[in-house]
Amino acid sequence: MSLSEAAAVDVDDLDNPIMSGFWSQPQPVIEEKLATLRAQPLTKFAERPKNPINPDDPTLALAGSGAYVATRYADIIEMSRNPAVWSSAAGITVLDSPPEFNEFFGSMIAMDDPRHARLRKLVSAGFTPRMLAKLEDGVTEQAKGIVAEIRDKGKVDFVVDVAARLPLKIVCDLMGIPHSELDFVFEHTNTILGISDPEFHPPEGIDMLTALLMAGGALSDLMKEVAKSKEGGSSDDLTTVLVNAEVEGEKLTDADIASFFILLVVAGNETTRNAISWGLTYLTDNPDQRNLWQSDFDRHANGAVEEIVRLASPVTYMRRTATEDTELSGVPIAQGEKVLMNYLAANRDEDVFTDPYRFDIQRAENNHLGFGGPGPHFCLGAHLARREITVMYRELFATLPDIHAAGEADALEASFIHGVKHLDAEFTPA
Repeated sequence: MSLSEAAAVDVDDLDNPIMSGFWSQPQPVIEEKLATLRAQPLTKFAERPKNPINPDDPTLALAGSGAYVATRYADIIEMSRNPAVWSSAAGITVLDSPPEFNEFFGSMIAMDDPRHARLRKLVSAGFTPRMLAKLEDGVTEQAKGIVAEIRDKGKVDFVVDVAARLPLKIVCDLMGIPHSELDFVFEHTNTILGISDPEFHPPEGIDMLTALLMAGGALSDLMKEVAKSKEGGSSDDLTTVLVNAEVEGEKLTDADIASFFILLVVAGNETTRNAISWGLTYLTDNPDQRNLWQSDFDRHANGAVEEIVRLASPVTYMRRTATEDTELSGVPIAQGEKVLMNYLAANRDEDVFTDPYRFDIQRAENNHLGFGGPGPHFCLGAHLARREITVMYRELFATLPDIHAAGEADALEASFIHGVKHLDAEFTPA
């Protein structure tokens, strides 16, 4: 006998972690509310998306009856290890989008096995040790160039001038996208991930759903054009590898490659840039940890990067949908119910992390969920992201050793991505 769907708690937006407004509050307020959620039984929250610009926005029709928000580390580990019970195919965000929409924007992370395994196996052909080694040389070269361009300025927008540029260049180089298209890609990825933020609202007369489809379509068209030029080629960029890859007689379609590019440029660009951005805030707020890292960069680099990713948790949550009647932390979950795995909250779980709010680059146990939980959907680009963060800070410390945040981070108003839009940084010109 199937469980009936539980009623969702309808609270003010500022107390509802599904709503973007919750994430616009000061960080200490957010942390306190997340701690309260971890201490109480698993709660189902109502979905009430709002568009103050256009109340008739069809995006609002994608809201469902509500979703549970899992904030405890153990719950997310359990869900990640049981993909047969907790499906990705119904969508990775809280909105109930059509399957075609999910796959267009989510590629393989919005699929279950065996389709997910097939696509990941094909894509993995471009993430071989040889490809990653080549990329690491490019990361160092790009980081040096970015720092060289700002070294005499003394003050910059750290997000726009530093953090956003490295992963964007790396992803575009990886996929063989011309440098002339960097601003184009940057603009459209901001739209896809930041559309709930007032700064990135679409122009008057265009609803959010249309804006999302337009941005995704533009990136898809660009990728298809590049992929077409790589057919039968021998270049060593990832697009050439993917276009010509064949595993067990199967090849990627144009749609597969386009949706993977959208995933890579969003997941590989936006999330890494946010980790680098939050990192400067954490280092500025914790000068003892900054001094420790700078005293012996290589010794502390791994610990510092993992701690930045833990606290930043660039992807706030991923959604899963129950494929059968089940339970989580003793709470019955009906088939078809949505549960949001809130990585950011779980990365502060007092049962797992000692003094979880402290930025500690020597943290002894740091099995964080910043790259997702264990299982088939663990981040394919985790190694590359770690390398980008490491190299960026190596160059910054070497050339601009006193660079620091000169104000509060201007956080993105979004529930899915823990983003930074702008961050003033100051330093002594080199």
